[in-house]
Parts: sequence; structure tokens; C-alpha cells
Amino acid sequence: MQTGGGVLDAYVLAMLDLLAGEAPAERFEELLRQAAAAGVAADQLARLTAAKDRSLEVRQLFARRQQREAGLSALVDTARDLTHPYSLDTLLAVITRRARLLMGLDMSWVSLHGADGVSTVRAADGHASAITVGFEVPLAGGVGAHAQKRSAPFWTPDYLHDESFVHNETIDHVVRSEGLRAIMAVPLRHEHSTLGVLYVADRNIRHFLPNEISLMASLADLAAVAIERTRLLERTRTEVAELTGDVSQAKDSSATVRRLHSIHRSLIDLALGGSELPALLERASAELGGALLVRGTVGKDLACTEGFPDFLSGLESTRIDNGRDARVDGSPVDRLCLDAQAADGPVRCDDGTGGMLAACPVTGGTESLGTLLLHGARPASEAQEQLLGLVAQAVAVQLLMQRSSAVAEGQVRDELLHDLLHVSQLPPAQLASRGRRLGVDLAEPHVVVVVRPEGGSQSRANAWASACAHRLSGLKYVDGGHIVLLLPGDDPSGAARAVQRELSVVLGHPVTGGAAGPTIAPDDVRRVHQEARRCLDALTVLDGTGGTASPRELGFLGLLLSEKQDVERFVGSAIGPVLEYDQQQSTELLRTLESYFTSGSSPTRAAELLHVHPNTVSRRLERITDLLGPHWQEPAQALEVQLALRLHRTRHLLGGGGP
Repeated sequence: MQTGGGVLDAYVLAMLDLLAGEAPAERFEELLRQAAAAGVAADQLARLTAAKDRSLEVRQLFARRQQREAGLSALVDTARDLTHPYSLDTLLAVITRRARLLMGLDMSWVSLHGADGVSTVRAADGHASAITVGFEVPLAGGVGAHAQKRSAPFWTPDYLHDESFVHNETIDHVVRSEGLRAIMAVPLRHEHSTLGVLYVADRNIRHFLPNEISLMASLADLAAVAIERTRLLERTRTEVAELTGDVSQAKDSSATVRRLHSIHRSLIDLALGGSELPALLERASAELGGALLVRGTVGKDLACTEGFPDFLSGLESTRIDNGRDARVDGSPVDRLCLDAQAADGPVRCDDGTGGMLAACPVTGGTESLGTLLLHGARPASEAQEQLLGLVAQAVAVQLLMQRSSAVAEGQVRDELLHDLLHVSQLPPAQLASRGRRLGVDLAEPHVVVVVRPEGGSQSRANAWASACAHRLSGLKYVDGGHIVLLLPGDDPSGAARAVQRELSVVLGHPVTGGAAGPTIAPDDVRRVHQEARRCLDALTVLDGTGGTASPRELGFLGLLLSEKQDVERFVGSAIGPVLEYDQQQSTELLRTLESYFTSGSSPTRAAELLHVHPNTVSRRLERITDLLGPHWQEPAQALEVQLALRLHRTRHLLGGGGP
């Protein structure tokens, strides 16, 4: 029988070689059998078995990571594929095929809701006979109805034998005819409406993994945006076709119609090609012969071309000279925007200088995205108004594309902070690299702020947190009822107060916040986050709801709550001015302070201990009051001062300084 650590080390090294070479699982078992046959001792064989199990776990982790990366890569390819200008039926066929291949299943189909309330299968991939295009899906029962009710993916490993939901006989018959077992349904939601349901299914029993469900949810979000965008494009093409149909009635308008169609197509291509909104407006401005401006739904100007800011400035100056109050009657631009939204189409008016001002609503489906404004030197023609409407549609496509990109980037940023807050398998250097790609330098000082809304809309709080993190080049993560922000800076107290103040105004309710930091290392964010959470919990225990706190503000409680007790900072905050004064002036205020507390806060007894006159002690106490503030003898601050004195004395003694 072979014994000794060298034999075991050799087998462990061989197992590591197998792991590095991505060998199949059977090779690990074979190596274990060779060790047993070689007579390795039982205790070493048990350790080798444990090493084998851990190696297989690492191998499975690598496999899952590769599978996830492959899924994300396929999802990115799918998102790129969905940006092509398909017709709706072609787009749905692409979506179903991508979904089936992405999940590696037997079948996929998509149903859309019609205006009459009927949900009809519009595309299917991998079907045999029962589920075909045109099949009307009952809205009562089945996984699709449950997914729509929950507004979330719903799946079953074995549909016909699963009694956890309400069945529908029509759907059961179709599933039985197709021989399907595992089915997942994901609602296609856009804004606040459900467009339809995306289904994937397999003819075997299958339990869907969390990453597969997340992948399907992401695909459904992309598909919903693409479907809504395609419908918008089809409506645009319909309008263009109607304009083209009028050519037979007026020959002289045919060139205008073709020109409008060409310009509109080029603008849509610019939007779908990833062009920025200012570039799109510059192209449209050249065709319209005037300056353009896009104003958002909340009155914020999103983009404009050269000339429009000067027009707005001149308009405001004229109104001030005429003695009109903008706060009372509003500007002509504001009124025109309201008129365009009410008319749901282009409107125009005189700009007061002989020129023309026109406005057209920018909408995506039924949602208002803003208003497109045109200022020209001459009255607008009918063709110009039509082109203005087409430009508004191109702007709507651009804004929807930007929103979709912002949602995807927001998910990536949230995932980075999630990895920083939890135990991650990624090295700190890789986390820092991910941060730099998102514009977040984790090597610079950052603080962690954890806030808990005490009321109001959670979705509104989350939306504000996303905007705040983007504005300050930070990160956001929602952890249950708490919002975690990683913000650049080295002042956790100031950051917590700023976040608490802004979010309280947004929600109309108090917000409680804890903060800690700063940190300059990715692997230190988790510790700082835990300190911030402890500060938030301490506020709750101390009935401090609606306030903010950091370890520095909590005093000695902050010293206890911190994982890295910064004694020097605590002593400095409590008695630092006294220490500095003694050092600079060669006085004995520190000894006087210690004797004062030792004598039970009696100046007379303190004078006896110091062998000085009581008036001397009184003058020293007045100087201490000037340095520490008028409240240093009140119980809360006096406790911190005494604790700081003891800590300072202890550190001095341990450092060899003597009493």
C-alpha cells in the first residue's frame, strides 16, 4: 500500500490538469479508480474524492458560465436582427425561430391580441399540425392566461399533468395533438399594455432554469419593442401609400409624394441605423427649410437645430418688453405644443414677425413622447406639414430606440453593482474593467448609500434612482425594499443627505438613509455596503425614521458598527481640537479634561488633582468649551468625549508613551 503526501499531491495535480484541459467527467472518475487500485490509503482516498467532487463543481460552473455567455451572445445577435425593417409577419417569424433556437426546444409560437379582443397565432416554428397561423387562443385558462395575469413568465415542466393552474379543454386538445410536455409563456408587454404572448415548448419533460427564464423575458422585451416599432412603420407606410394613391387625381403632386417617401425612408434609416437625434433633426431641417426643436412631455428640450435657440430668446425678450408675464399666460411655443397634442396632428400659427411656427405631436403607439416644432421664414405649405408629420414619426422611432438601449444598459449597470455587493467569482480587476466600460472608475473614491422609502410608489423611487445614478456616473441596485447607490465621492454623510432630500420630494414621503465609505477597491464595496445597512438599521432602532446617518455621525455607535474601526478618526472628531491646541500652545487642556471627568465634573476637585487654583481650571474649561462647542458637557457628547479620552490614553500607553 502506498502512503505519503507526495502520492496524494501527484493525483491532485493530475486532477487539476484534467480540469485545466476541460476533460470529461469520466476521466476524473477514472483517476479516482486508479488511485484506489494503486493502494492509496483510505483517508487520502477520501480527500482525493473530495477534490474530485470540487473539481467537477468547478467544471460545471465553467459550463454554466459558457452557456450563459452563449445565451447572452445569441440574445445580442437577436436584438441586432430585430432592428431590420421587416414586415410584421416576417418579424414574428424571425422572433419565433430565434426563440426556439435560443432555448434549444422543439417548438415556439407567438399570439397577438386583436382590436376585437381575440388572441390569434400569427407565427409558429417547429409545429406539426395543430398550432398553425390563424389559430385563436382562448383567453381563459392555460399558461398564456396565467402569464398575462401575473405580467411575468409562467412555465410548467409537464403541461397536461400539471394541476397548479386552470386548464382549458381547447388548449389541452392542441397540446395533446402536438405532443408537447414542457411549455413556457412570456407576455409581450410594451409600456402598460400587453401585445400578446410568446410561447416556447418541448416534447419532453423539462424544468426551465432561472437563467433560461431570464433569457426568455429579455427576448420578449426586445420582441415587444420591435413589434411596436414595426407597427409604427407599417402605419407610416400605409400613410405614404395613401398619399401615393392620390397621384392619379393630381399629377403635379406625384413628385412631392415621392420626395416625401424618400425623405421619410432616409430618416427612418437614420433612426434605425443608430444615428443621434441632433443628426436626424439636421437632415430633416434641410428638407423642411426651417429650424427644428424636439420638446419632451415635461417641457424639457431634447434637441434642436441651429437658429431655434435664437428664436426662443428673441421671443422671450419681446414678451418681456410688452410687459407680459410668462408665468401667467405661457409662451406661444408652450400653447402651440398643447394645441398639437390636443389636435393629435400638425398645427401652426404666426410667430409674430411674419414667419411661421408649426408643431406636430411625437407619439409611439398611444403614448405621447413629446412635440416636434418647426420655425420658418414663410407660411408652411400642405406638403411641408405632411413632411413635418413624417419627421415626427421618425423622431418617435429614434426616441423608442434610445429608450430600448437605455433599458438594456440599465440592466447591465444593475448587474455590475449586484456582483460588487455579493460574493462574486470574478476577480476585482475584471469588475473594475466592467466599470470602466460603463464610465464608472472603481479606483476612484466611492460611497455607498442605502435608502428605504417610507411610502410612495416603489416604481417611481426605482426610476428616480436610475436617473440619479446615471446623472452622477454611479450605479444603482434594488434590494427588496431598499435602494442601493454607489456614488463617486468621499463624503458619505453629504451623499446620504442629498439622496434623502431629493427622493423625499419625488415620493412625497420621508426616506431613511444609511451611508458608509469611501472605498477605492471593487472587492471592498461589499463591506462598505454592509456598514451602510447597519447604519440604516441603527437609525430604525433609534427611532430615526426619515433621517440619514453614517458611521461618523453615529459617533461611538458608528465605531462599533464599522468592520474597520477607525479609532483615530473617532478620537479626532471628539477631542481633536483639544489635542491640537495642547500641541500648539504647550497647554494641559487634555489633563484638565481627564481630571474634570475623574472628579465627577467638579472644577474644585479637579483643581486639587491638578494642584492648581480652581480659577485656572475654570479658565481651561472655558477654553475647552470654545474648542468643543457649548454642548460638550451634555450627556450624549460627554459620553463620546470620555470614550475618546480613554481610547487616546490606551493607544498612547500601548504605543510606549507612558502615562
